[in-house]
Amino acid sequence: MVALYLPALIAAFLITVVEMTEVVALVFALSADHATVRPGVLGAVAGTTTVALLALGLGAALVALPQSALLWGSAVVLVAFGIFLFRSTLRSYRRARQPKAAAPAHPPVLLFAGGFSVGAIEAVETVIVLLAIAAAGHPASALVGSLAAGAVLAVAASVVHDRIRKIKVPWLKLGATSLLFAFAVFWGGEAARFAWPGADLSLLPLFLVSLVVVRGAIWAVDRPAVPVETKS
Repeated sequence: MVALYLPALIAAFLITVVEMTEVVALVFALSADHATVRPGVLGAVAGTTTVALLALGLGAALVALPQSALLWGSAVVLVAFGIFLFRSTLRSYRRARQPKAAAPAHPPVLLFAGGFSVGAIEAVETVIVLLAIAAAGHPASALVGSLAAGAVLAVAASVVHDRIRKIKVPWLKLGATSLLFAFAVFWGGEAARFAWPGADLSLLPLFLVSLVVVRGAIWAVDRPAVPVETKS
């Protein structure tokens, strides 16, 4: 039996939930004025599956490379994607404060195409992190975590499909962004042969520090402007 690395599994699960939740929400939003969500759902599944199959082959090639180089590479990838996800998190906080406009109606062909593009784009963003986790020596954990997240979202979407557009993702993205930065620091330290106190338990304080820093950065960038009073 292949041993699973729990922190890597949780990271894979969380990043998959974050990105694929957007797929589900966008597909349902595109289909809001259509009689069925099936064309959009089929498109999203096709797009996600296409990217996933390509990623499986790439992942098998990555795990054959030297471990030290993979740790450094994984740390750099996670930092880069963490910055990207931070921007997405910031947009989510801003969107959460804005009223949602009604979605326009689309023909089935466009719904399928829209679902395919959404599924493919979000899947690419997901596999970037999953491949980094696999390259760091935890391919089984990345696969199991992502599959578990996909199963949970599929069940949730089928059960609460009428409320799926109301899913709140800013906090989830905040946690995912913080987790990516925590893993980047942790694996960078391991690549530099730094002995983390408590080994894997060091991920917890790293995550908490990252959470505070990321939330503080969001507050600093997104805080409301204070009007300046002028004397008449």
